[in-house]
Amino acid sequence: MLEFLLTLFLGAISLFLFSVLFGRKWREGEPPLIKGWIPFVGKTLEFRKDSHQFLTKLQQQYGDVFTVLIAGKYMTFVMDPLLYPSVIKRGRQLDFHDFSDQAASVTFGYPAVRGGRFPGLSEQIQKLFRLLQGDSLDVLTFRMMGNLQVVLRRSLSIPEGAFPKDDWQVEDLYEPKDDWQAKDDWQAEDDWQAKDDWQAEDLYEFCYRVMFEATFLSIYGRPEQGAAHPGMNTLQENFRKFDSVFPLLIARVPIALLGQTKGIRQKLLSFFHPCRIGKWIDPCEFVQRRVHLFDQYDTLGDLDKAAHHFAILWASVGNTIPAAFWSLYHLLTHPEALAAVRQEIMGVVSQEEAESICTRDITLTREQLDRLIYLESALNESLRLSSASMNIRVVQEDFTLSLDAQRAVNLRKGDFIVLHPQSMHMDPDIYPQPRMYRFDRFVEAGREKTDFYKHSQKLHYYRMPFGSGSTQCPGRFFAVNELKQFICVVLLMFQLELPAGQEDARLDTSRAGLGILPPANHITLRYRPNSLQQPNTS
Repeated sequence: MLEFLLTLFLGAISLFLFSVLFGRKWREGEPPLIKGWIPFVGKTLEFRKDSHQFLTKLQQQYGDVFTVLIAGKYMTFVMDPLLYPSVIKRGRQLDFHDFSDQAASVTFGYPAVRGGRFPGLSEQIQKLFRLLQGDSLDVLTFRMMGNLQVVLRRSLSIPEGAFPKDDWQVEDLYEPKDDWQAKDDWQAEDDWQAKDDWQAEDLYEFCYRVMFEATFLSIYGRPEQGAAHPGMNTLQENFRKFDSVFPLLIARVPIALLGQTKGIRQKLLSFFHPCRIGKWIDPCEFVQRRVHLFDQYDTLGDLDKAAHHFAILWASVGNTIPAAFWSLYHLLTHPEALAAVRQEIMGVVSQEEAESICTRDITLTREQLDRLIYLESALNESLRLSSASMNIRVVQEDFTLSLDAQRAVNLRKGDFIVLHPQSMHMDPDIYPQPRMYRFDRFVEAGREKTDFYKHSQKLHYYRMPFGSGSTQCPGRFFAVNELKQFICVVLLMFQLELPAGQEDARLDTSRAGLGILPPANHITLRYRPNSLQQPNTS
């Protein structure tokens, strides 16, 4: 044992001496340098434990701009949001696309598209993202609305065919009819009177299964037979396993070192094999055009194409699922917010539509969704509280970055410049009582509030859950729409409650830097169909 401890001690001393003698040295004009004493690792562990707390402490000690060694990369953090425009506008010297291409290639398993091997492919891929906006967004929004209702109806403990097909009133349901029979010996009158007709489920699991399948159907279409894809549960399970190691893949940990991850990724890619995806019915125009584009490149193999399609699935649900959780959770834990949002929804949905949503599809157009100002504010407030993304740029050449009239810093080629919006989102100078949920924080005089200040100066960037500049998420408009639709349909279709005695939901900070943080603990949700509630006789 003594020999083992001595070996560890000598090894630690060797690493320290190596770092001191051969590690990076600070140069005049560069930001303060924080390396830690472990080569390559640097401050990775402290950053992963709680990035916001870690960076806030460094900001207090070193100022608004400093460089930290994290997982082998020297990252220069710009913490003052008033300085963000000086970074975002320097697209030539500070590029994101090469870094994104390389990271996605390693993570999802397709060859990098930028460069000479696939001429023009990167530019064509970027152009196709326009199909997530404008008129194409209207079609995609319509599809999502229908699929949400289809998937959510499976959550209802109501046998298929239990409702009359003709026009009906809610109170009629409490009187069993002779002209219809329930299946499987289900006694309608018993359920109308039951006090324990609630269903219980983990809130994150509820959001996960609903948003995953509804988004998948809206983007990729249906199978040849039926409305549900066979193997959807297995797809979700494998997706979860892959997503659990996603931070390590992004950090360039070789997939061979991550246990069964490579095999799991192969299973996911096989689900999107061109022979299979080609048989799906009615994929959205965005997917159809991507399939056609990839078919034009003979150098792209079938699994390469499958990997591109799988990457879109991750981009579509990886952050919207936790965003759906926090949006619904905050509403359910703040009665005044829930009441205001319900009232607003009923302002764009008729009473007849609200009462019939369990059996008949209703529609919400983009124009109707745009009128839900308080709902959008509530969503943005949830995103503000749960987003921990990083906006990364890669320095293309040694140069001096002018931050403002008084400050400039020297940067080295290959280093990362990082904006950390969570620090801005939690800044009390910008958002008073920043840890408090205020559903109407982004509403002013009945309209969206866009004026926010720091040190009495108006901010150009004040809320950044979807990135910034040319690196903003191209699917952000669809993401906001589907989150609005999810909240609307769930609140119209269900009566929901969070049982008393539960601890508050906490953020899982281990995924800091990757977007919306999932919850770290389980929250139980109880729900039952709105149309099955006992009429109020008081």
